Amino acid sequence: MLVSTAPSALFERIEASFLRQGMMPHLGARLLRVEPGLCEVALPYSERVNQQQGGFHGGAMGALADIAGGYAGLTMAPEGMEVVTVEYKINFLASFQGGELRATGRIVKAGRRLLITTADVTHVDAAGKESACAVMQQTLMAVPKTY
Repeated sequence: MLVSTAPSALFERIEASFLRQGMMPHLGARLLRVEPGLCEVALPYSERVNQQQGGFHGGAMGALADIAGGYAGLTMAPEGMEVVTVEYKINFLASFQGGELRATGRIVKAGRRLLITTADVTHVDAAGKESACAVMQQTLMAVPKTY
């Protein structure tokens, strides 16, 4: 059986928005997976995302979780709309160096005006071992797309 590896229209929609951001490409983040109600983003360790003790910076972890949750929300927003973050709360569980972080955002509830998401951030080391790093809950608001 032949399996298509072409990106889906949904992936392309999310990727177009993702690539318009300056921050995520600057940090080296990349979009891994997009499904209805789900988005996974990776962030490799580098000097752009570390803090003074050498671990991933909490701001970088928060930004990654925010992006994963936000794009999970966007998968459920109508065409012609974008989403903006109203608020989020994050709990940092552990600090890591090297490897990469992966944030998986998921929709909890998609309402007409507000969307609630969560994101789990895991660290993946060079050997492929995964460890919990942070958890986030987020509120998004759908807004008209202006570009």
